[in-house]
Amino acid sequence: MNLDTLKQIVKVAKDEGVAELKVDTKDFKVEVRFSTGHVATVQHTQHVVQAAPQAMPAAVASTSTSTAKAAINSNFHIVKSPFVGTFYASPGPGKPVYTKIGDKVKIGQALCVLEAMKIMNEIDADINGEIVEICVENESLVEFDQPLFKIKPN
Repeated sequence: MNLDTLKQIVKVAKDEGVAELKVDTKDFKVEVRFSTGHVATVQHTQHVVQAAPQAMPAAVASTSTSTAKAAINSNFHIVKSPFVGTFYASPGPGKPVYTKIGDKVKIGQALCVLEAMKIMNEIDADINGEIVEICVENESLVEFDQPLFKIKPN
């Protein structure tokens, strides 16, 4: 399988709205996921190539819904995801969570870990305050600029 054929397969899958595609031949193993972006993995004998995840555009909310949410969120500071990745509430399996609702946090305090391309990145509080909402579930995929925490400033 050559690169042009691979590009055609990925394009057709993406254009048709396929969430996941796997092709396994003697020389290649290809996996493509489009649900929150895409990750393409190609294995040719011993070489592995990975494409970085790309964020999909977010849906646009109606004006009245946006206005209502803005009024509710205006009293809180929102900590948003700086990139696409996997959200972890604790530093590791079986370890206590970094924060929970009602916890007081200080600037620089770790709130969670986001994993992107096998790299763990701590996300720190950028304001002093109280956690009023954790907007995502543990081990869930998050998009760029997606709200992670709502903090009531002190």
